Amino acid sequence: MDFFTYDFDYAWPWTYGHLIAAVVFGILAVLFHRLRLMALMVLAGALAVWGVCGAWIVHSQLRFSRPVALPTEQFLASGAGRVLDGGAGSGRSTLTVLLSRPGASVVALDRFTGYYGIVDNTPDRLLANARAAGVEGRLEVKVGDMREMPLEDASFEAVVSVAAIDHLNREGVEHTLAEVSRVLRPDGQFLLMVVNPDIWTNIALPFLHAHGYFGAASVPDRWRSQLTAAGLSVVEQGTQPAVLYSITQKRPRSG
Repeated sequence: MDFFTYDFDYAWPWTYGHLIAAVVFGILAVLFHRLRLMALMVLAGALAVWGVCGAWIVHSQLRFSRPVALPTEQFLASGAGRVLDGGAGSGRSTLTVLLSRPGASVVALDRFTGYYGIVDNTPDRLLANARAAGVEGRLEVKVGDMREMPLEDASFEAVVSVAAIDHLNREGVEHTLAEVSRVLRPDGQFLLMVVNPDIWTNIALPFLHAHGYFGAASVPDRWRSQLTAAGLSVVEQGTQPAVLYSITQKRPRSG
């Protein structure tokens, strides 16, 4: 049980909004039942059930309070290497790499400014989560922009980015993917995970259809085209709840 282990500090509507709705509408359903307002009782009851289902989806399927679920075992299958987490936020994807790949070290890169659902996005919060997981010894935190990474060429065996690049506009996506390709070593891997509106978000978070540059059109072919243009060959694509993932390999330069 790691539900209470970490503090990723998502805003309360993300973490508690559905539970609050379930309680409020549940109370209203009981009240309407006593007043014999049956139509209102049914409506309030349905909304209470939605709140319970939404809370289960957010915390069980989307794992807002836990590290991200690694979608493929192909990523850094050796279990070791230097990995960059681009747009690391409060550390959900950083911890995924460090916990699932015990021989890996991670450089967590983020601007640590702006609001992307995290209330207090700071290096200290990410480091505190790493300490809670017992992996802080393999973590380095850097402040910087994905679109212009303060990192050396060909300095990483792998890169991961989760629900970060899809916050950018077209130009930002292109610049970031070019930077990912630049910092990867020859044949290095890049695991990209972006928000994918699906049945889970349709139920719990329907507004995510407007998320990011690609919005509802998180179509695999569109991301494949962007990745290919950056010199990254897609070797696997798939989905998990609310996520479209692509694992790619840096192509060697011709000539």
